[in-house]
Amino acid sequence: MSDYYSLGLIGYPLEHSLSPRIHMAALQELDLAGEYRLYPVERPSGIATLLEEMRQGKIDGLNVTIPNKNDILALLDELTPAAREIGAVNTICCQKGKLVGDNTDAKGFLADLDRLGWGKIGAPGNALVLGAGGSARAVVYALSRAGWRVAIAARRKEQSAALVKLIRKSIGEGSTIGEQVALSAMKLDHRSISSLNPMPSLIINTTPVGMYPQVDVSPWPPELNFPSPAAVYDLVYNPAETALMREARKMGLQVANGIGMLIEQAALSLEIWTGLPAPRQVMRQAVMEYSVAAS
Repeated sequence: MSDYYSLGLIGYPLEHSLSPRIHMAALQELDLAGEYRLYPVERPSGIATLLEEMRQGKIDGLNVTIPNKNDILALLDELTPAAREIGAVNTICCQKGKLVGDNTDAKGFLADLDRLGWGKIGAPGNALVLGAGGSARAVVYALSRAGWRVAIAARRKEQSAALVKLIRKSIGEGSTIGEQVALSAMKLDHRSISSLNPMPSLIINTTPVGMYPQVDVSPWPPELNFPSPAAVYDLVYNPAETALMREARKMGLQVANGIGMLIEQAALSLEIWTGLPAPRQVMRQAVMEYSVAAS
């Protein structure tokens, strides 16, 4: 166990990240000395120095967020099975001089669905995922592994098609899900939504659309009705209620933001770095206290 934990987050932009607050509260509760810094890096070329500091033992652990979750794979020495199958990394540790990339987003997402009581919504479950980036990869992977049918709606058809191919390959290797999983890439419009049978019982936004400062923007087309009944999960957590969530709530749908997933994936990362059980309630309380102070 380290005497002092030097941790941090790579991504861009990071001004409004809650990760330092969450991790510092956890370190304090565990009586561990350390820091959690923000490293605003927009391109993979700017990450090399940080990774070299990890190899030298100057940094003990790093989280990775947009836009680097996919591109950073090529800069690491090893990947865990989950990170390799998802094709995205959000957690890095150093083991015997080797940089190992992991992904705690998938487990974190499913854990929060269970916390909300949404894990069995519309079982066997039909989900519509908005986006096809690094976060989408983790969400689609998690849902597919859990036996959901998943449709993907993204602006770039080639990106969503690549995600479908990736997940199909990963779940086909040793998976017991088989024909329960049906993946498709689609454009988000009335025709494509109507073609889904049965209609999705869960909609997940994995894009940054609606994130601060563009708080009035929604990834859901204004002319398109939400399938009902359905639950809407927005990975965005700043603001606490996004435009997408407001629209869905007005239609009587259940909504949730990504705070729960943020806390759970952070807890799993901390457990990788320290080997200790993460104090999840303390981490959640740190976020709640911040939300009250900011309101």
